[in-house]
Amino acid sequence: MKNKFDIQLLNQKLPRGEGHIAGYGWLLKTYSLAAPLPKKITCIGEKHKVYETEFCKVYTPRHRPEDTFVGHLTFALKYEGVNLTILKALFSIISGVELENWIKREPVGKYSRRAWFLYEWLMGKELKVSPATTGNFVNVLNTDLQYGAISRPSRRHRVNNNLPGVPDFCPLIWKTNGLERFRDLHLDRLAQKQIDLVPLDIRNRAAAFLLLKDSRASFSIEGETLLKTRGERWGRAVAQAGIIPFSLEELVRLQSLIIEDKRFISLGLRTDEGFIGAHETETGIPLPDHISAHWEDLPRLLEGMIQTYDILKKSNFDPVLGAALISFGFVFIHPFVDGNGRIHRYLMHQVLADFGFSPKGIVFPISAVILNRLEAYRNVLEAHSKPRLEFIEWEPTPKGNVEILNKTLDLYRYFDATPVAEFLYECIEETIETTLPTEIQYLKHYDQFKQKVHKRFQMPDSLIDLLMRFLQQNKGTLSKRAREKEFKALSLGECEELEKIYASVFGKKR
Repeated sequence: MKNKFDIQLLNQKLPRGEGHIAGYGWLLKTYSLAAPLPKKITCIGEKHKVYETEFCKVYTPRHRPEDTFVGHLTFALKYEGVNLTILKALFSIISGVELENWIKREPVGKYSRRAWFLYEWLMGKELKVSPATTGNFVNVLNTDLQYGAISRPSRRHRVNNNLPGVPDFCPLIWKTNGLERFRDLHLDRLAQKQIDLVPLDIRNRAAAFLLLKDSRASFSIEGETLLKTRGERWGRAVAQAGIIPFSLEELVRLQSLIIEDKRFISLGLRTDEGFIGAHETETGIPLPDHISAHWEDLPRLLEGMIQTYDILKKSNFDPVLGAALISFGFVFIHPFVDGNGRIHRYLMHQVLADFGFSPKGIVFPISAVILNRLEAYRNVLEAHSKPRLEFIEWEPTPKGNVEILNKTLDLYRYFDATPVAEFLYECIEETIETTLPTEIQYLKHYDQFKQKVHKRFQMPDSLIDLLMRFLQQNKGTLSKRAREKEFKALSLGECEELEKIYASVFGKKR
């Protein structure tokens, strides 16, 4: 089982003719670090311009750092941002003396002080260096490159800790043109504006309809049929998202709502390993697509997640980005035997509501959009999990499970959440710009249709609902079966009149 740096994979990603790896790539290669490659590696090219390829960002010869630990770490912090997974792997194998000497040579250097802080923050131990007494405070995260949280000053290092998390859980998101475009749309304001224009009765019905739509879709993603009582119970839970404080107890309560038959599943945190995937038909050996966090690490990871949640909330962190960090972090950890996927999607609503993004009383049917984008959803999950399998040593157990043989904690508490943040923003954009107005417009049209039918026929609401379903299913016309059974009391001319009413309101099938 591989758990070291894959130099062959790195070479495959380099542009042809550009062979001078820099920054994190150099550190990974030189120290054979057991950490996944960053989304893009950096290298030094021959041309005097900076450009990007699919897997690499190429800098000019004048950017080339000295081929030393200090030279490439400085380059990485300056141009690539903070990569906690790689830094933790690096700090775990180098001698602290190298860092101490750098700090003593450059006591006011902004990169030496940032590296100093990150070492002590990640490793949980102090270097043999006296506290800094001079130099302006600098941010740990460069907010031109990554999204930071509220600053918490560290006087020992004279830095502002603006990391969006704590040592036990701190995924990071890099700034991209796509994410900046989404943030500029102010989708929360657009959603509130749409809701404010809707009469109260339609708003309430829309809220109930959207809630049901999301609940059904969340169970469908898991391949399960949502029974009425189960759906109502889960819907009530989702409707309370953002009201009940985020805690481990609340997560366990949510799991108990999902799992109806508790005879075969133990509620609460796993006490065994877990994986997602299949088994070999003949041998029963696991074929993992994703290996969950080691069960003994779960309390630590979830406590870290709860602390990170509090930091994000106090920071007025972008709600969608916060929802990506918390919800996808949860599903990657996979702390329960069952129910993880639905709680993962619930946590999207939890953060959006608690951070003030969602209009009061409205649950965006994000799961319905994800259901329509299921392949993309699975791809973004796999893009995270697949590279990490290379760094997990495991062997099969007699019961068809996996046994993790090495330490994997850092793979779950530090990761690049940029791809999942972009995916979630795409889903929320579609929800607000398309799904929400479509559902509101449908309810308005439905009311118009019902009023026109009532004006011409003395028909109960339940029968009008049935009529609507038949017309929708058959593209605006009543089927032969409907005319001969449910609506046999109507003449041919009356059936055609109802079809004209439907067409005048809806124009075509919804």
